[in-house]
Amino acid sequence: MTTLVNELRAFLDRNPASALVKVESARGSTPREQGAWMAVSPQSIFGTIGGGQLEYMAIDKARQILRLPAGGAPQDISLDIPLGPEIGQCCGGRVELSVRVIDEAIAGQLLTNARAEAEHQPHVYIFGGGHVGHALAEALALLPIRVTVVETRAAELEGLPESIETLLTAVPEASVRDAPSGSAFLVLTHDHALDFLIVAEALKRTDAAYVGMIGSKTKKATFRSWYLNTANGDQERFQRLVSPIGGDEVNDKRPAVIAALASAEVLKALAAFNATSIGTEAPQRRE
Repeated sequence: MTTLVNELRAFLDRNPASALVKVESARGSTPREQGAWMAVSPQSIFGTIGGGQLEYMAIDKARQILRLPAGGAPQDISLDIPLGPEIGQCCGGRVELSVRVIDEAIAGQLLTNARAEAEHQPHVYIFGGGHVGHALAEALALLPIRVTVVETRAAELEGLPESIETLLTAVPEASVRDAPSGSAFLVLTHDHALDFLIVAEALKRTDAAYVGMIGSKTKKATFRSWYLNTANGDQERFQRLVSPIGGDEVNDKRPAVIAALASAEVLKALAAFNATSIGTEAPQRRE
């Protein structure tokens, strides 16, 4: 079971009296989109509808409902809120919220939706569990994506965030072939030759959202020569390779910095792939 589902279930178990706040419509400039939601209990919250005064008002209203005696009290209300100076939130848009006491049916639907969301999360594969690999795993663990660290060395898979999946294998490039369409591949193993094999395999995937390799300009040039002259690659595929990951505009090689920059790259690539895939036939996994 995914972290999202586990955390939601734990919240609902700890807070049997809670309310669901959901954005039913969002017009103009608003903190969150239609469908965004949060669960509110007398002591805590799960999720967010964007923060600020809008969220504070919604939390207060939800807790007012929860304080009312059961039976005869309204179990759901609607709020139509203009986001202007009068509430201290100058977004300029307008939000309609629903606030409902969470019963067994609503709780079940929330968990079902969380499972469906988790199943459709994009996959990111990190090849290599060294310093940068661990930093990437920690950065990406905070995001709504499914992350797998692939390693040939068992010790390098220790100490990763709980939500990160791991794969110990002697043939890491094989996991590229098994990855779902739209996956992102970040290659940063302890061995340049292994990096090259994995990247070459990833570049065969015409449906990869992102293929990135850590390294210098010299390493990229060496890979290009090998890829075009020995590995039967072509220039068009090579152009899809992002190397170094995270770009070279920020001259800081600390693992956490590289991880932050590369994570932003991956998010942009996943969003672009998703945007181009909507309404089109699903691409083939491999050529």
